[in-house]
Amino acid sequence: MSGDDPLISLENVEVHFENQPGLLEFDEGPETVRAVDGVSLDIQENDVVSLVGESGCGKTTLGKTAIGLQRPTGGSVRYRGHDIWDVRDGKVDADVTWDDIRTSLQIIHQDPGSSLNPNRRIVSILSVPLKQVHPHLSRSERQERIYALLERVGMTPAPDFADRYPHQLSGGEKQRVALCRALLMNPDAILADEAISALDVSLRVEMMDLMLELQEEFNTSYIFISHDLSNARYFTSHGDGRIGVMYLGQMAEIGPAEDMINDPHHPYTNVLRWATPDLSLREAGEPPMRKIDIPDPVNPPSGCRFHTRCPEAREACRTENPPAYRSNGQRVSCFREDDDHEYWSSPELTD
Repeated sequence: MSGDDPLISLENVEVHFENQPGLLEFDEGPETVRAVDGVSLDIQENDVVSLVGESGCGKTTLGKTAIGLQRPTGGSVRYRGHDIWDVRDGKVDADVTWDDIRTSLQIIHQDPGSSLNPNRRIVSILSVPLKQVHPHLSRSERQERIYALLERVGMTPAPDFADRYPHQLSGGEKQRVALCRALLMNPDAILADEAISALDVSLRVEMMDLMLELQEEFNTSYIFISHDLSNARYFTSHGDGRIGVMYLGQMAEIGPAEDMINDPHHPYTNVLRWATPDLSLREAGEPPMRKIDIPDPVNPPSGCRFHTRCPEAREACRTENPPAYRSNGQRVSCFREDDDHEYWSSPELTD
């Protein structure tokens, strides 16, 4: 793998789920939810990519697909050049195994309490990944590593915290334990799935700074999921990464953090910017969109999926889904980036 090749590469990824009808819906067949619908994304070594969007936009599903926790229904996901599901199914003779991939791609959940065994002490919880990756370490060697990492994340004295149960920790302390558990695997990438949303505002910046400091030490990449654009901006700009804006299963726009905040090209990115007071960019007046309600993901709009709410939409947007245009370091799925597209000569939408 060359230095320019991505760590993880998603190409035209689709994740569709079937919702079975209820007991009274005898004549209805299963409904297909297009949680992710044709997303391509590369994640580099030591990268930071934040995915933002409204609830149900597909950002968490895309993140889980990127680290091998969700099998795509279309497209491909590659880790260091290997299709991870071909490796999982034994279809290729690769120089990495499924166990290698699962060890290298880790997750920090939104609710750390639900992911920590309430019946085991912290030292026991953190011993599990070490036993998997380093089975020959003695008990004292495992304990030494655990204490050192607990100290590194600010849980001092480490022996005291290590001897506690999860219910004896605060929310922030539980999240630090979850971070420790992921880092003990020496991962290449960590999915932080709303990892700071349950924390007090005063602790969020502290946690994000800690994650970025540890990135330098562990040489890991982050996929940072957030519904809060201000958090995504802070984490991504300090990590020299990118923000990806998702809408109804598709990537509306992706680019460097400050470019996305200060010069958004997609109308939906502008909506998120307007709706985030912490950015200090909100102007008085109505939101910059025609409708508030999000369309049904089971039956998304034809053409550009945002056209039913977009203040810039025209008739051309009803029938054709825009490709991803490159513009000043950003990748934007909007016909307004193409000066020669028929969009410019088509009538504005009135409904």
